[in-house]
Amino acid sequence: MKTHWTPLKTALTLALCGASLAFAPAHGAGQDAAPAAKAITAPVLPGDDFFAYANGDWLAKTEIPADRSSWGAFAAMAETSNARIVKLIEEVSADKKAKGDARKVADFYNTFMDEAAIEAKGVAPLKPLLAKIDAIKDKASLTRALGQSLRADVDPLNNTDFFTENLFGLWIAQGLNDPARNTPYLLQGGLGMPDRAYYLTDSPRMAELRSKYQQHIGAMLKLAGYPDTEARAARVFELEMKIARSHASREDSADIVKANNSWTRKDFAAKAPGMDWNAFFKSAGLAGEPTFIVWHPGALTGAAALVGSTDVATWKDFLAFHQVNHLAATLPKAFADQYFEFAGKALSGTPQQSARWKRALAATNEALDEPVGRLYVERHFPAENKARVQKMVGNIIAAFSKRIDQLDWMAPATRAQAQEKLKTMYVGVAYPDRWRSYAGLKVLPGDALGNAVRAEQFHSAQEIARLKQKVDRSAWAMPPQLVNAVNLPLQNAMNFPAAILQPPFFDPKASDAANYGAIGSIIGHEISHSFDDQGAQFDAQGRLRDWWTKEDMAHFKGAADKLVAQFSAYKPFPDLAVNGQLTLSENLADLAGVAAAYDAYKASLGQDAPADADKQFFLGYAQAWQTKVREAAARQRVLTDGHAPAEYRTAIVRNLEPWYKAFDVKPGQALYLAPAERVKVW
Repeated sequence: MKTHWTPLKTALTLALCGASLAFAPAHGAGQDAAPAAKAITAPVLPGDDFFAYANGDWLAKTEIPADRSSWGAFAAMAETSNARIVKLIEEVSADKKAKGDARKVADFYNTFMDEAAIEAKGVAPLKPLLAKIDAIKDKASLTRALGQSLRADVDPLNNTDFFTENLFGLWIAQGLNDPARNTPYLLQGGLGMPDRAYYLTDSPRMAELRSKYQQHIGAMLKLAGYPDTEARAARVFELEMKIARSHASREDSADIVKANNSWTRKDFAAKAPGMDWNAFFKSAGLAGEPTFIVWHPGALTGAAALVGSTDVATWKDFLAFHQVNHLAATLPKAFADQYFEFAGKALSGTPQQSARWKRALAATNEALDEPVGRLYVERHFPAENKARVQKMVGNIIAAFSKRIDQLDWMAPATRAQAQEKLKTMYVGVAYPDRWRSYAGLKVLPGDALGNAVRAEQFHSAQEIARLKQKVDRSAWAMPPQLVNAVNLPLQNAMNFPAAILQPPFFDPKASDAANYGAIGSIIGHEISHSFDDQGAQFDAQGRLRDWWTKEDMAHFKGAADKLVAQFSAYKPFPDLAVNGQLTLSENLADLAGVAAAYDAYKASLGQDAPADADKQFFLGYAQAWQTKVREAAARQRVLTDGHAPAEYRTAIVRNLEPWYKAFDVKPGQALYLAPAERVKVW
């Protein structure tokens, strides 16, 4: 869940996830909605700029907090949830009888919060890790060190999380071609900036960031006690430039067919020469695995060649910098401040570092996600709400099913397969059916850095252990305290965490109409992900398989191409346009999801719908996207995020006929599309 790029990848605020949502309706709309969404009096017509029409007052009055790169309804809800969690942790801390996972949560958080103790220890906790790197003498020991650094820290399909500072990223999930067996996936990594575009784009802004990044490398190494840091930084940066040249683009990374590369152990030596792969896998704890899915074959080939051709000293500096950079949050203030100077200010344009408690909670959420989530749901999610949401999900699935039956272009065979996906879909609501144990994780009071390192090792060991376990379709990909939702294509499943199932998204005291207008849009979006350009490639069992007739796929791709063109025409900056192909999956899910939510919404209102029901529904949808983003962060998102900017996601309504009727949108207005140009897929 981690489009945000943070120390230890610990952001648990606005998650912009791949098959997930980044979506936060502000109010339900319709009969008995409290409060109903209201149009904003503004000198703009809804047909010219629906985002500004619905959100003008909010945009004018709202300032982005100084410690944020963006702000909106989603972030505000996450802030509320985080405050609740901290209060729960404080209660556990004060309870001398608390033990088990709850005590570990409190100890991890409180240790991170103890800045005085961290300052007093200085770099001492870091020295054993750096000593191991310093002990590397040859390519054999380098290969072992690279294997030991591998972590299960990426998720290319559920959370579109491709970022890792380690040379490669590991993901454990069902096989693309064999969903009955868990499989290891290897992905590209090794960059300190968010994406290859930051290294390879020829523009003044990117050139400035590259210069600042090289300075950042040197500053971090200097803080860690290394000499000749300018020369070391130059060598590390040049190595990363070479790594970046072998990386796949974000568009190619999202292409599952290109990612479906099954390599045997022998294939690695033949296709990616330059390093001892057997030694690498042994040190990574994967010696017994006969086959892998290599998501980025070009990057693995390129990185292995660099291991063979680049001197050991440069690789040691590379490993040292990334170790320090990755653990900066758990080190003395000078390290955290330097990290923020680059990652916060330079990359995201955020002027002020977040409060210590927020960083402590983010780290705790990352290290002990389910134990924190269990504390949260036991206090803040009544069990009776779960059944009500499950019923809503069923009703919206039924609305989507009806839409499939009414498609005049779809062949009976394709329709039957689509309906089978809906019938067999697992829907996880609020929290997992079974909680994982963290009994094997050692959390020591007073050892902030050690706790973070052990938590990562524990998580990776948990994931690798799944290779010998049966596939669990009910396994969750998001913790309950996350304000988000996700579709899991390989599992043919969805997760709706507890934190999003609260006002204003879901209110058990509100009418069904209000809740359909809010959480209904979220549910529709996630259901639709099973049928977007990626989800439509998986069958009901989660197997990557073409279950379409040739004619049906041609129609689907034709409609998708129209949506790509529609979004590629949007330009948030004069020199930067939205990438319609990169954002296609989310745009398809928005389009079909809003349509399905609208159908279920109308059905729930029955004959007593107020006269402005449709207007309220669409305003509620638009006001969900209340978002302000700093320019640096906005540019980063356009380059790397699979979601389009909020104002353009709001504009998806220009493809829906009821929106035109509700707001009397006419030809000549900016968002108007002739009926033949309106995209309809599902």
